[in-house]
Amino acid sequence: MSSLARKAILSLAGNRFVTRVMTRHGLKIGAGRFVAGVTLEDAVAVTRRLNDEGLAVTLDLLGEGVTDRDGARAMAEGCAGILEAIGREKLDANLSVKLTQLGLAVDPEAAMENMVYLQDIARQAGIFIRIDMESSDVTDVTLDIVRRLYARERNVGTVIQAYLYRSPKDLEELARLGMNVRLVKGAYLEPPSVAYPKKADVDAAFRRLIAQHLSAGCYTAVATHDDAIIAFTECFVKEKGIPNDQFEFQMLYGIRTERQRELARAGYRTRVYVPFGSDWYPYFVRRLAERPANVWFVLANLMKP
Repeated sequence: MSSLARKAILSLAGNRFVTRVMTRHGLKIGAGRFVAGVTLEDAVAVTRRLNDEGLAVTLDLLGEGVTDRDGARAMAEGCAGILEAIGREKLDANLSVKLTQLGLAVDPEAAMENMVYLQDIARQAGIFIRIDMESSDVTDVTLDIVRRLYARERNVGTVIQAYLYRSPKDLEELARLGMNVRLVKGAYLEPPSVAYPKKADVDAAFRRLIAQHLSAGCYTAVATHDDAIIAFTECFVKEKGIPNDQFEFQMLYGIRTERQRELARAGYRTRVYVPFGSDWYPYFVRRLAERPANVWFVLANLMKP
């Protein structure tokens, strides 16, 4: 997909009319492929099915850019409900959160307070929390909060985006702590002053980061649907004698489902990122922007009676 087309699709995320229409009808015309549903019960049912297929799960209550303390606390309570459900239902799952869900835009200390609340619940239940990385303007504050939380309890990890020039240094610092890190290519629109604009350069950076973190002896979550990146990881761990319990593959719900099962059958721990919630539309738009096939899937559903 061209950069222009990708920008056009992403711009729809901020269109109020399109957002209103899609929120009302989108799960019926295609978004349901990528979003587990609106309620926690929907997400639990999907998680149980994936677990039965040998797949682990990361649950994500959708919603970002919260701008008031009450909204941030409500989101924290929603995430606490996920942690409680994971423990109660004995699911093979962890929690993924964004700090902008928890009040980062209001006050970083508000986000920290909400994360401490969730971290303590997770500790009691033996559940891991992944703190997502967002746009580059909040990378520094996100890493600062992650490090502070990790000093309290090692049941948290974060995400490093391969397209940012700064990522090798950031990853080196996290490796010194022994942190569990998810590596991704990166999904936000970033200027060429901070991120590689060309796919080939991003792919090369991604491979370097995978080798860097695995070589440091740290648990590494390789989040990709790219067969070339998967094959690189398979070859690298075999050549270096890295055990399968030091890494996992991660993929998005609804994308390359059979490939997820193949990796699990091959003996690799494979985790599916399962988003849900009423605020699903911005996430859905980003999935459309990633691949033309996703757009055609939705258009085909629009044409169905």
